[in-house]
Amino acid sequence: MTPDLMIAGVMLVALILYTLTGGADFGGGVWELLAGGPRKDAQRRLIDVSIQPIWEANHVWLILLIVLLFVCFPAAFAAVCTALHVPLALMLVGIVLRGSAFVFSHYDPLHGRGALRWGGVFALASLVTPVTLGIVLGALGSGFEVDPRTGFVATDFVSQWLAPYPFAVGLFTLALFAFLAAVYLVCEADDPLLRADFRARALASAAVVGASALLAFLVAPPAIRHDLSASSWATPLHLATGLAAVAAIVALWTRRDRLARACAMAQVTLIVVGWAVAQYPYLAHPGYTIAGTAAPVSVLTPLLVALALGGLVLFPSLAYLFVVFKRRRAA
Repeated sequence: MTPDLMIAGVMLVALILYTLTGGADFGGGVWELLAGGPRKDAQRRLIDVSIQPIWEANHVWLILLIVLLFVCFPAAFAAVCTALHVPLALMLVGIVLRGSAFVFSHYDPLHGRGALRWGGVFALASLVTPVTLGIVLGALGSGFEVDPRTGFVATDFVSQWLAPYPFAVGLFTLALFAFLAAVYLVCEADDPLLRADFRARALASAAVVGASALLAFLVAPPAIRHDLSASSWATPLHLATGLAAVAAIVALWTRRDRLARACAMAQVTLIVVGWAVAQYPYLAHPGYTIAGTAAPVSVLTPLLVALALGGLVLFPSLAYLFVVFKRRRAA
């Protein structure tokens, strides 16, 4: 495997980890917005407690992804950030507002008007940010032509992302994050009634995930739709993803909550892998390939060494963060 493919693999792993951690946190914000019934306050308290361990630390995976794109594939980075600067800016604003609102909402110990106002900002930012993230990922599937006169991306700053497919992927991303969060919250809840609330939300959002996935497939560009349906890897990957999805639903229905969480994580991982394989060998279709935009080997090889050394520090640190917060909650 060449260094550029190894870096692309690390970027894929970072995207998967961000989806499994940050995506669930965004989904928690969605359920905070939609909290209702006699236990709505308890639902919101559970969401707050559940996302505390890595509520901002999970952005390390997004930062890693962006830095690797900038350093290792500079031409693709420039093209993406130019053509998609509008949804990228909205996503950044959503991330900042969400993190700030989460903190400010806890400055009101009595949970009065200020806490409610900032809680609303947190919930709305959690709703908008996954959609813009999905729009960016969907936009990478088409429209990135290189202008032969300038050698740069041909763009009007709108046409690459203001299209049905990117918005369908945005809706799908939102549904996927909400599903993942609901499954996690089923496992986090100690109260049987709260557990039942989020189990019902998880089952409902699983249906929305399936419907939005079908919509995204139907409006996908021909090249993406072909790879997702006619490629040699398509059938095994779809079978594995479908099996994980059905297993998650069955486990939720039969109250095997930890198994449901594992199956949901496997389903989400396979979905992200399927998107990446459908994109391959392009970072931005059709003008920016992995090999064609890669930095020199003299840049990629030392970076791989740095990533290996950094992983020795990062993964134990995040694991310790989980242990500290989970023990505090148990106490």
